[in-house]
Amino acid sequence: MTPLRKPFHGDPLFPMEMVYRTKKSPQLELPHHLHDLYELVYVYQGKGTFFIENKLMEKKEGDLFIIPGNTIHSSFPDPDQPIVSSALFFAPSLILGANGSDLQYSVLSCFEYAEKTGSYRHQLPKSNQAYIEGMLTGISEEIRRAQLGFREALVLQLRSLLLHINRYISTLSAEQTPHSQIGPAWLMDSIQWIHEHLDQPIGLAALSAKAAVDPAHFSRMFKKYTGLHVTGYIQAKRIARAKELLQNHEEPVGQIAEICGYATLTHFHRNFKKLTGMTPGAYRKQAASHR
Repeated sequence: MTPLRKPFHGDPLFPMEMVYRTKKSPQLELPHHLHDLYELVYVYQGKGTFFIENKLMEKKEGDLFIIPGNTIHSSFPDPDQPIVSSALFFAPSLILGANGSDLQYSVLSCFEYAEKTGSYRHQLPKSNQAYIEGMLTGISEEIRRAQLGFREALVLQLRSLLLHINRYISTLSAEQTPHSQIGPAWLMDSIQWIHEHLDQPIGLAALSAKAAVDPAHFSRMFKKYTGLHVTGYIQAKRIARAKELLQNHEEPVGQIAEICGYATLTHFHRNFKKLTGMTPGAYRKQAASHR
């Protein structure tokens, strides 16, 4: 199974969307997916698990999840205690350049921190929960009313929300950042190994041998904890890496395909278009136009 490309239907000139305070049952939750937009998820009630990149974590009331763009993630709500959550999506281009004269502040530092440390989940104190809930309600109301200047208001509110989150994270020590994971260590080690060897041939046989686990058991456990088959996960990681290179580097498409583990350009083009809906060249042009 291949990760889904999450569709967005908002204004392409104002890349920001919100799904406000909705109940997520296992049947309604979108499975394993990835997208360019950055995402904040706040949980009001319920419980479940959340697979993000290479970590499987608890998901419960008061949790804030910070998910950078092009990060594979999937949610597994508890059928008896469904998750009620809000999700806010936005493109970094919407708020970049927002620092003014404060050269020491990065408005996206919470996402940079998540990417660097793998700390996607934050269990917020009650005071922070109340503030985040109030901000999300305000953003939802601004979207609903769509009054004069509402886009400007939304950008200001988003900047304020991120400032609060960034300040909160800056106060945390390494010991305060939750690192607990669910799932066998060999599986998490295997996922990390995949991340570090995307340029090499990777298959179930080699992965299971490295983990000293029966291939059928490896496959079952991988699907259970990530929501993906091994091949689909590897392809998604390779395409996510390719998108990053196309956005930020000038290497030819053929060289990027090789870096991402594709033996032929045809195979790369086919998989890239399947996951993104466009060719690598078109994606690079689109990314350049949004800078």
